[in-house]
Amino acid sequence: MDEELYGILYPYLTDKKVQQMKQYMQHGSVSTYEHCVQVAVLCFLCNRMWKLGADVETLVIAALLHDLYLYDWHDRDGGLHRLHGYRHPKRAARNAARYLGVNVAVQDIIRTHMWPLTITQIPRSREAWLVCMVDKYVSLLESIRRRKQKG
Repeated sequence: MDEELYGILYPYLTDKKVQQMKQYMQHGSVSTYEHCVQVAVLCFLCNRMWKLGADVETLVIAALLHDLYLYDWHDRDGGLHRLHGYRHPKRAARNAARYLGVNVAVQDIIRTHMWPLTITQIPRSREAWLVCMVDKYVSLLESIRRRKQKG
């Protein structure tokens, strides 16, 4: 991991709530923690490579915490997680604010990362657009890898 990126993320990577994401599966055998780290790394690299001018700290913190919902959405739970795709961005943003004290810009990026599924929560900054797009790309790769492992 790049020194600049690691320097920004270290306090979050070592946090108990962020570490808790290792307990939950995201796609296939990829934990929510691994997924979020991959999104953060790729956001950082895309911003640098394409010279997008995003605020690096805001970008990578939001990318790391975008799925800080802290439950296994695959569990049968009487329907509580039935609308996970629609509901988890707000929960993750709330958790990031509550447990890690992130600012409003980071919360907004987290809240909008599932657009267009969450049709009214439109990304409004270059950081939000980047997290939204990179999350979809990483999720697609994880899902394809999962299918290949099954077949």
